[in-house]
Amino acid sequence: MSAQGNPQVSYAFLKKTSLFRGTTEAELPTLIGCIAPSYRDFAKNEIILHQGEDITSVGMVLSGRVQIIEEDFWGNRNIIADIWPGDIFGESYAFLPGELLRVSAVADEASAVMLVDARHMLEICSSACRFHTRLVQNILAESAKKNLALTRKLSHMSKRSTREKLLSYLSGQSLAAGSDLFKIPFNRQQLADYLCVDRSAMSNELCKMRDEGMLTFDKSSFQLKSEIVI
Repeated sequence: MSAQGNPQVSYAFLKKTSLFRGTTEAELPTLIGCIAPSYRDFAKNEIILHQGEDITSVGMVLSGRVQIIEEDFWGNRNIIADIWPGDIFGESYAFLPGELLRVSAVADEASAVMLVDARHMLEICSSACRFHTRLVQNILAESAKKNLALTRKLSHMSKRSTREKLLSYLSGQSLAAGSDLFKIPFNRQQLADYLCVDRSAMSNELCKMRDEGMLTFDKSSFQLKSEIVI
């Protein structure tokens, strides 16, 4: 079965997402009808949420990938997070009326997004109040997960040199994968933006580390060697 208003989205998919975790497929029609989401498609590089906006809706990626990006006065970009299918974004601002976005949400590839008015998530109704409680619990869990991700990012960025930042990030990716061989979700420019370093300097450092036998790489695939001297 598909979600109301969008035949491309199945209830089987939605029940596995972070927002609807713990909800059965049989319960979803009532919940979807209650929160009345809207659906939009975005082209690659299209801005979904603009920095400086006052938003009232929580977004969830249905397909594609969305990046949360911070951009300063001079146009320097810092990738805050990657948002994948089933993940939500914008919730911190949607639940704080009047708080202007300090980041933008951009479609990193052609993406489909569900948008839910934050007020619909908090309103208690006779038919679905227990579903609303579950939604709020799920949003709190996602916020905690994002805080941990931001803490990890700050840990990488706090390192003094580009090499130390790279090793911190790659070590974290290796631990998360449970292997010394893993893939990262970024291309070179995106990785530089994420770590807040110059792309050329970062690429040179990667090549030096490879020549020193510290790691090997092929595009987004990396393999760390056990003997590393920082």
